Amino acid sequence: MDHERWTVDDIRPVWDVLLSVFGPDRLMFGSDWPVANLAGGWNRWAATVDELLDGCSADETSAILAGTATTFYRLTRTERDLGSR
Repeated sequence: MDHERWTVDDIRPVWDVLLSVFGPDRLMFGSDWPVANLAGGWNRWAATVDELLDGCSADETSAILAGTATTFYRLTRTERDLGSR
C-alpha cells in the first residue's frame, strides 16, 4: 500500500472483516500515533475512522470508540466521558 496515496477504500476490506469476525464489542479504537504520522497524520486517520464508523449504529460506534476499552481496562464509564459523535 502506498503510504502517501491510500484511501478509505483501501482500508475498508480489512475493516469489514474485522467488524464481521470480532464485532464491535471486541474492537477498540487506536490512534496509532505517532506511527500514523508516517501515512497521513492524525487528522487523516480520524477522518478515515469517522467514515468507517458511518455504517455502524450508535451503540456499535460507542463500543468501538470507548466501550470496549472501558470494559477491557476496567475503567469507570460515564455519559459525560462518552460525549457525542
